[in-house]
Amino acid sequence: MRGSLFFCVAWMAACGPALADDFATHLSPAPVTDGTRAATTGEGRAEARLDGDRLTVSGSFQGLASNAIAAELRSGNGIGVPGDKLFDITATPGRDGALSGAVTLSRAQLTQLRRGHIYVQVDSQSAPNGNLQGWLLPPHPFAGEDVPVEGHGFLPQLDVPQR
Repeated sequence: MRGSLFFCVAWMAACGPALADDFATHLSPAPVTDGTRAATTGEGRAEARLDGDRLTVSGSFQGLASNAIAAELRSGNGIGVPGDKLFDITATPGRDGALSGAVTLSRAQLTQLRRGHIYVQVDSQSAPNGNLQGWLLPPHPFAGEDVPVEGHGFLPQLDVPQR
C-alpha cells in the first residue's frame, strides 16, 4: 500500500501540469474605440522568463502608425480582459522597436501571471491608451490568420492552468 501511494504521488508530480517559467505573446492592435482603429496598427512578439519572483520581459514591435511612447505590464480580470497598469517597462521610441524590462512580482501577481491575466501593452503617440496588447501565456504555436491547426489548437481557457 505504501509503495502504491508513493508511486501515485511521484506519478502525479511528474505528469501533472507544471507551472511554466517561460511565457510568450503575440502583440496585436488593440483599438480602444472605433475612432482609434486607424491609429492602432502594427504587431510584435514578447517573451518573458520567470526566475523566482523576478520576471524579465523582452520583445519587438513593428508597423506602428506613430512612434512608441511607453510600454507596460498590466493585469486584467481574465485572458483578454483589459485592466490596470502594474509596471512600466522600456520601449524604444519609433514605429519599429524593442521592449524590455525586469520586475519583481508579488505573490498575487505571480498567481495572475500563471493564470494568463498579465499582459504587455505598447502605447504610441496616436494611441496612448494601448496600441498593441498581448497576454503572457505559456509558450505555444502562433498560427497565422486563416492557418488551420490540428486539434483545438491553443485555447487559453483550456490550456492555461487555473491554480
